[in-house]
Amino acid sequence: MAEPLLEVKDLKVSFRTEDGLVRAVDGISFTVDEGEVVGIVGESGSGKSVTMMSVMRLITDPNVIYEGEIVYKGRNLMGLSQDAMREVRGEEIAMIFQDPMTSLNPVYKVGWQIEEQRNEHNDLKKGQARRRAIDLLAQVGIPRPEQRIDDHPHQFRRRADDGPRRDDPGSDPGADQEPEARLRVGGGSDHARPRRRRRHRRPDPRHVRRPNRRGGEQGADLLRPAAPVHLGAARLDRAARPAEASAPDHDHGTAAVADQPAAGMQLPAPLPAGLRPLQRRGSGADREGGRWASRRVPPVRGGQACAARRDDQPRAGGERVSAQNGGPLLKAEHVVKYFPIKRGILIQREIAQVHAVDDVSLEVRRGETLGLVGESGCGKSTLGRCFVRLYPLTSGHVVFDGQDISNLSRRAMRPLRRELQIVFQDPYASLNPRKRVGSIVGAPLAIHDMGDRRERKRQVQELLEKVGLSPEHYNRYPHEFSGGQRQRIGVARALALRPKLVIADEPVSALDVSIQAQVINLLADLQQDFDLTYVFIAHDLGVVRHVSDRIAVMYLGKIFEISPAEELYRRPIMPYTEALLSAVPIPDPRESASRERIVLEGDVPSPINPPSGCRFHPRCRYATDVCTQIEPPLVDYGNGHLAACHHPLNVDKETLARASVDERRTPEAADESAKPSEPATN
Repeated sequence: MAEPLLEVKDLKVSFRTEDGLVRAVDGISFTVDEGEVVGIVGESGSGKSVTMMSVMRLITDPNVIYEGEIVYKGRNLMGLSQDAMREVRGEEIAMIFQDPMTSLNPVYKVGWQIEEQRNEHNDLKKGQARRRAIDLLAQVGIPRPEQRIDDHPHQFRRRADDGPRRDDPGSDPGADQEPEARLRVGGGSDHARPRRRRRHRRPDPRHVRRPNRRGGEQGADLLRPAAPVHLGAARLDRAARPAEASAPDHDHGTAAVADQPAAGMQLPAPLPAGLRPLQRRGSGADREGGRWASRRVPPVRGGQACAARRDDQPRAGGERVSAQNGGPLLKAEHVVKYFPIKRGILIQREIAQVHAVDDVSLEVRRGETLGLVGESGCGKSTLGRCFVRLYPLTSGHVVFDGQDISNLSRRAMRPLRRELQIVFQDPYASLNPRKRVGSIVGAPLAIHDMGDRRERKRQVQELLEKVGLSPEHYNRYPHEFSGGQRQRIGVARALALRPKLVIADEPVSALDVSIQAQVINLLADLQQDFDLTYVFIAHDLGVVRHVSDRIAVMYLGKIFEISPAEELYRRPIMPYTEALLSAVPIPDPRESASRERIVLEGDVPSPINPPSGCRFHPRCRYATDVCTQIEPPLVDYGNGHLAACHHPLNVDKETLARASVDERRTPEAADESAKPSEPATN
C-alpha cells in the first residue's frame, strides 16, 4: 500500500494566555492520499483552521505550543526551519484562505500578488509571469482578465461590473507551480460565496473529482475545512468532523450529511433550549393575537430529519402574505443608482457609469419580510442602501411611511433614521474595534439624545439581553466575541431606536450554519416582539425561503421576478430564477447526482455596458432574437407573481391569456406591448 501524501499524527496545538492554556487542537490524526479529497467540517472554534494553519506552519506566535507530527512526502514538517518551510509553501503545499479581505494586500494590484507566487519559486521573465497570471484569472472565472489584472483587491467588490467576489483572485495561490504532487489546503474558500457562484465554479456535482479538472491534471490533492457540510456531501472522498478540537470522526464515501435540504431551511439546533415547532403562515389559525406566529429553525435530530423535511414542504396555497398586513411601509418607484467611473489625477472626468440599480419598482408591506436574492454584483446591497438613503438616488423616488424621502437633506433625514436601520453583512468590519460594546450599541441613543447616561446604559443592557448576550458584555471590545455574537451586537445596535424597517444585508452569510440558525431565530423573535418589517438580502436560497414572505429576484440591476416565497420555489417563471434554484444543494449525494443542474454559460455582462433587450439573454438557454432586441415588461401572472421574460416557464396558454402587464412596476425602457404569447420551449 502506498504511503499517504500527508499524515498528521496526534497533533496538539495550544496557546498560552493570561487565563491559562487554551487547547485549540487536542490530538488530531488523519491521512491524505495522493489524488484524494478530505473534508474537515465543524462549527466555528472547533479547530479546523488552526489545524490547517499548523499543516502550513503559519502560526508563528511565540505563545503557541506544538506537539505531534506532520509528515509530508516522508518529511516531518515540524522539524523544518522557516527557510526550509518557505520552499515547501507554494511550491509543494498551497493554501486558499477563508477571508479574501485580509488575505490580499490592498496596496498591490492583484496581478502583482499572483505573479509574486511564480517569481518566488521560478525564474521567469516578467512577461511570462504576467501571461500566466492572466491565464489563472481566466481559469477562476474572472471576466476580462487582461484588464482586471491591473485592478486592486478592493475593486473586485466596490465595482459591480463583473460579479466575481474578491476571493476569486486568490482562490488558488499555488496553482501556477505545477509540481508532480502538491497538497492544497482550502480554508473555507466557499464560506461566504453565493451558491450560484459556488455552483458556477463546479459545473457538475463532482467537479473537483473530474479527470480533466485543473487540479487533477496537476496531481493536486485537497484538504478542505468547511462549516457548511452540504458543500462536501457530493464531492468529498472522506469527511473528518473534529468535535471541539478532539480527534475527528471519519465518514467514508457518501456519509457526509448536509445541514439543510433544498426544500427549505433545516439546521441542527444551535442552542440546547427547546425551540418552538416551525410555523407556516397560512390560515387565521396560525396567528397569535393578530400577528403571525414566529418562524424558527426547528431542531433536526436523527429520525426527525425526514419528518421535519416533510413539514417544511410548501403549503397548498403557496401564499404566506395576507392582505391584512396593511399597506406598504416602503415604496420604491423607478429607483436608479449609477456610480460614475472617473479618470484623471488633478482633473477627473467621468468616462462611464456603473448601472448598479436600473429602474427598480417594488413595495415592502408592513410586518412582512421581503427577500432580495441574486448573484454578487447584481445590485442587492446597493438597492438596500438606497432604501435607507445611505446612497443618494440618481433618479426615482423612495416613499417611506407615506413620506417621499428621495431628496431629503441629511438634517431632514435625521429624525427618520430612528425608523430606518440596517444590519451589515460583515460582523467583523461593521463594529469599531476601538469602542466597547456599550458605546457601539448606545451610540444611536446618544446621537438622538434619548435619556441620560444611566438610562442609556440600562437600555443597552436590556438590548444585549434581548439579543442573547449578557449585560456584563457591556464593557467588552468586539474582538472578544465570536462571529455570531458580533452579529448579535449589530442587531442590537439596529434595534436601539425601535425602528419600523430593518434592512438585513446578508446578515448570516459570513457565519457558520449553527450560528446562522441562532441569528435567524433571533430575527424572527424580534420581528414579532418589535413589530418589525425586514428587507432580507442574502445569497443562501434556503435561508431566504425560510424567512421571507415574498421574494424579489435581481439580475444586473433589475428586478426580474417577484413572488410569494413558496410559489417562487414551486413554480419559477424566469429562467434565471430556475437556474438559481437548481444551485440549491441537496444533502443526498445520489439524489444530487441525478438532479439536473442548470449551468449558466458565459460571463456575467458588465453593468457599465449592459446588454440590449433582456439583460439575461447572453446566458439564457431559451433566448431568441426578441430577447436581444426588446426589454420584457413585468407581467402579473396572478397571486402576486410577477416576472419579466419573453419565454416564461411553468405557465400554460390559459395563464398567459389571463396575465396582464404591470404598468406601475415595469421599467420605462421596457416595451409594455411585448407581453409573452407562448411559454418557453427547450
